[in-house]
Amino acid sequence: MSHRRIPKRKAILAGAGAVGIAAAAVLLPNANASQSGSDDDRIAPRKMSAASAADLLQQLGKELGDSYGGAYYDASKQQLVVNVVGDDNDVNIEVKRAGAVARSVQNSFSTLKSATRSLSNEAAVPGTAWAIDPRNNQILVTADRTVTGDRWNTVESAVESLGDGVARIQKSKGEFKPLLEGGDAIFGGGSRCSLGFNVTTQNGQPGFLTAGHCTAASDQWSEQQGGQPVGTAQESVFPGEGDFALVTYDDPNTEAPSAVDLGNGQLLEIRQAADAAVGQEVFRMGSTTGLNGGQVTGLNATVNYPEGTVSGLIQTNVCAEPGDSGGALFTRDGNAIGLTSGGSGDCTSGGETFFQPVTTALEAVGAQIG
Repeated sequence: MSHRRIPKRKAILAGAGAVGIAAAAVLLPNANASQSGSDDDRIAPRKMSAASAADLLQQLGKELGDSYGGAYYDASKQQLVVNVVGDDNDVNIEVKRAGAVARSVQNSFSTLKSATRSLSNEAAVPGTAWAIDPRNNQILVTADRTVTGDRWNTVESAVESLGDGVARIQKSKGEFKPLLEGGDAIFGGGSRCSLGFNVTTQNGQPGFLTAGHCTAASDQWSEQQGGQPVGTAQESVFPGEGDFALVTYDDPNTEAPSAVDLGNGQLLEIRQAADAAVGQEVFRMGSTTGLNGGQVTGLNATVNYPEGTVSGLIQTNVCAEPGDSGGALFTRDGNAIGLTSGGSGDCTSGGETFFQPVTTALEAVGAQIG
């Protein structure tokens, strides 16, 4: 299992067409901003990394209150775009002074959050998923190919009941399911999954994170099909408020460096866990399909798998296939973002894919990266 015993050396994402490891920008306050409205109007948005944008949003979203309508990262311009409801000029100025772009929208974030709760009550049909789409200031509801007839009518009716412009519905060609069959492949209970990130528990024991639906198949995991177990599941969540598990290595002296195997002898050192931002470029490594990239398209996603409903996920357009479950989602500069949960489609036709946020999983199991 190359996630465990690997030299600590710098590597590049050559397989994904990258030419180096990008350094995260440091976002500084605009100390020289003028107090006059005319000068505030001329404040130019700052260029920042997706990680810096996520950090800024953690505070800015809380300060804007009911005027906050969500936000996303414009990767092409390296800018944070903040949705603002209403015509309060002070709010727009606050956003601009923080270095972001203020964008006028219809729906507040609290309105969209309330609408997702309504969908959970009215449209929790297996084969459906929804997430807040800040670029369109709506909830995007997706129904897979199994949602037909009365079940489709139920979902469509629930979307319409939210009111004009609050949500929209789309069909997926695939079928939403956990991608159980990947990093490195791990085997247990006749199933194959993928190792996510190596971690250290609160008592100093080495372990790793993977998907919770993987450990539902087996408590013990090995490096080869039918091989000697090397790790035992300690905590697991699936379905419910996440899809993650902590597996500790049976040998307490196991070396578990913080890196992801990118294939072809290349490694990427993982520096820390970080929150995702809509519009952010991300990469996924799995034992079935290897290295693939794409963008974050939604946060706080809810997916209604046949096995049950899972909430609090990251939605992306990164492809994945069975066996990739539990695998690492990360950025080119070494931030651990997510663990592969499930989705629809494949790496030929594409589709939607969902990930457990690493930050939430680490907090729940009391572990840290590395």
